[in-house]
Amino acid sequence: MSGVIVTDPPKADAKDVEALAGFGVATVSEALGRTGLLGPEIRPIQQGVRVAGTAVTVLSWPGDNLMIHAAVEQCGEGDILVVTTTSPSTDGMFGELFATALRRRGVRGLVSNAGVRDTQELREMDFPAWSRAVSAQGTVKTTGGSVNVPVAIDGQVIRPGDAILADDDGVVVVPRERVRATVEASAAREAKEAKARAAFLDGQLGLDRYGLRETLRRLGVEYRTYEEYTGERS
Repeated sequence: MSGVIVTDPPKADAKDVEALAGFGVATVSEALGRTGLLGPEIRPIQQGVRVAGTAVTVLSWPGDNLMIHAAVEQCGEGDILVVTTTSPSTDGMFGELFATALRRRGVRGLVSNAGVRDTQELREMDFPAWSRAVSAQGTVKTTGGSVNVPVAIDGQVIRPGDAILADDDGVVVVPRERVRATVEASAAREAKEAKARAAFLDGQLGLDRYGLRETLRRLGVEYRTYEEYTGERS
């Protein structure tokens, strides 16, 4: 497998990415039209952490972390390293030594479609990671791959410089051209949810607030007392 290392790709605006970090993954995905989510198997190794950054992408051979070493040089302040492989792999391709090198360069975290290890050390050094697997299985450094090329994880295309947001709920990718608009849409969604939250605290039901009684009627869902229901079934 040959490959390419692309230098200095365009990136989402840093201020917009910082603003994105003020919202949860679920809110941002909804603001994107329920898109952008990586699959539910990409899980955090820690809890209570939310990070946003710009993607530096890595396409590696399974069980080979050579291209992660190459990607470190391409990483900088505010980036998130995104790693995937040419075919499924759960090997522990990333650990504490990589995190040490990346932390020195201002990288905010890792998203991996493969495995990580040294998870206790990663938590202790506050280097957040989201991965498909946790595995102590080691890797080799023998096969070429690519850095800063478009990659796909669970059907979502991630380009270098796209915004990545990750928290306890998972990971979402926002195309770099849409980050500012997504921030605005997320803020509007949060304002709408704040009004709904206040209404629910005041006792209003979602059935009434969202007009769902008519939806139930249209779908043929009927109300029956317990006696009516049990009588119909006897």
